[in-house]
Amino acid sequence: MEQVVHYLETGSTDPAYNLAFEEYVLTNRCEGDYLILWQNDNTIVVGQNQNTAAEINRAFVDEHHIHVVRRTTGGGAVYHDLGNLNYSFITDDEEGSLHLERFTRPVVDALCALGLQAEASGRNDILVEGRKVSGTAQRVFKSRILHHGTLLFDSNPDMVAGALNVDPAKYQSKGRKSVRSRIGNIRSFLKEDMTLPDFWAYLTRALSSADVRKDRLTENELRQVRKLKEEKYDTWEWTYGKSPRYNMTSKQRWPGGGLEIRAEVSQGVTQALTIYGDFMATRPIQDITNALTGCQFRPEAFAAQLKQFGLQEYLGGITEEEFLKTVFDTAV
Repeated sequence: MEQVVHYLETGSTDPAYNLAFEEYVLTNRCEGDYLILWQNDNTIVVGQNQNTAAEINRAFVDEHHIHVVRRTTGGGAVYHDLGNLNYSFITDDEEGSLHLERFTRPVVDALCALGLQAEASGRNDILVEGRKVSGTAQRVFKSRILHHGTLLFDSNPDMVAGALNVDPAKYQSKGRKSVRSRIGNIRSFLKEDMTLPDFWAYLTRALSSADVRKDRLTENELRQVRKLKEEKYDTWEWTYGKSPRYNMTSKQRWPGGGLEIRAEVSQGVTQALTIYGDFMATRPIQDITNALTGCQFRPEAFAAQLKQFGLQEYLGGITEEEFLKTVFDTAV
């Protein structure tokens, strides 16, 4: 990277805004080297080609009010909280291909300078004493390259585990599944303790040259960021609808009987749905499956369709809430 590095902060912990900010800089600031340091409040960030539903523990996510967003780079799902610090390098793609070491090396060196036994591992991880503290990903836009990564400094491991704990038997998908690694927090490995703000300030210096110039987006640029956030990253169509075709199977036993639901979903829309069970029905269940076929595969959309039915006639003692919990692990 060149001697002059433009340093930016997003000024936000909203993941949709932060991803929009990053994408705007990549696609519109077409010259110079940029370093962005940023944080997301409790968030799952899924990879560009992943099935969002298969990566998140929906009940846990709803209970803890965790944001879910999709990024524009590949790789697996990760959990962010305010104990995690994210970094983005944006510069010219001089070599015409993705070279992870070009960007992971400065991060590894920065951690080693703090006395940690850090090393790059596999395709895109950084480890300290065998535990993953950073995952990275890249994308190219025209002649520019974005490399971004996480740095687990003092994250809550219980939240990381709970948010990404998904029943592997429930979903069959062609999307790339995340591989869970043994994670660690950078702070626990430090010889001398430091706070996250101290670590943030240290990285600002360590991940750039001696000539770091604090930069900012103009008011017009920030309007474009907000527009991108609202029209892309905030939308269900981007976060869930972009998921590859997958099949879902879920079984639950309720006081009113057993319920099994199988669905085929493509681009976030229900292509086929089958309902099985030993519940006491007086009307053909096909009426409900017909209504839900072609519906967005989301609890709000299913609930809107179910309102037209007297469910007791179709599902016996199984309620709308129980039906939605069976499909989505949640209720509206």
